[in-house]
Amino acid sequence: MSPRPQPGREFVLTLSCPDRAGLVHAVSTYLVTHSGNILESQQFDDRLQDRFFMRVHFDVSDPGVSLEDLHTGFAPVAEAYRITWQLRDAATPTRTLMMVSKFGHCLNDLLFRRSTGALNIDIPAIVSNHRDFEPLAQNYGIPFHHIPVTPQTKAEAEARLLQLVDELDIDLVVLARYMQILSDDLCKKLDGRAINIHHSFLPSFKGAKPYVQAHQRGVKLVGATAHYVTPDLDEGPIIEQDVVRVNHSHAPDELVTLGRDVEAQVLARAVEWHSENRVLVNGRCTVVFR
Repeated sequence: MSPRPQPGREFVLTLSCPDRAGLVHAVSTYLVTHSGNILESQQFDDRLQDRFFMRVHFDVSDPGVSLEDLHTGFAPVAEAYRITWQLRDAATPTRTLMMVSKFGHCLNDLLFRRSTGALNIDIPAIVSNHRDFEPLAQNYGIPFHHIPVTPQTKAEAEARLLQLVDELDIDLVVLARYMQILSDDLCKKLDGRAINIHHSFLPSFKGAKPYVQAHQRGVKLVGATAHYVTPDLDEGPIIEQDVVRVNHSHAPDELVTLGRDVEAQVLARAVEWHSENRVLVNGRCTVVFR
């Protein structure tokens, strides 16, 4: 495990903008004038879209330079180059709200990774439309919010969720196998800060028992996709995917077990990369600086 960033001393700058000459020089000059030392720098030039992406992890030697100073100093550069940007203290945990229904493998995996320090996130709340994992939340000392969802109460439930997001100053919402479709309005309000995970059989095998359907069709790959939530159901910008190879000898319950393992791993990587500001949305896809 890599060393934790030093609070107030290490920062991450991410940016995207129309591609043009002088961008890297402008960013480097800004860092030098603010006592910045580059620890890691990655960039990508999307020639098809004529757009430039960059992530810089740097520390600051001058103790008098604050995050506010860095924000103020970069504003003229951003304006000159039409840059969309974010600058964060690298050590600050991402405040993450977890949502779950009746399958807890992803939630359990994320809670364990957080408890061991593998994920730099805080989890102020767990939300569920069922009470199955309330004891798990209690074991980790995390407040559990039971918000039932029916066709009649869906709007009320989503309003309560947004209230929690605002009250708890949530940076990221993770749908850790939360089996409810979010409204278009809620998706828009959580744009770029809600991650979903699902099995790889969509759109071929929808509805109940997709692993049984896949077994009946003799699939050879079982996988998972983590993506940002958008009004286009299960079609948001993809952050991470993975697969495992299977064969005719695997029974449906074995496919389920393998699928759950892949789902947990893929979601954990997506949450890790998002929390480290390694994911930049590029239209309908993403740039992921690993």
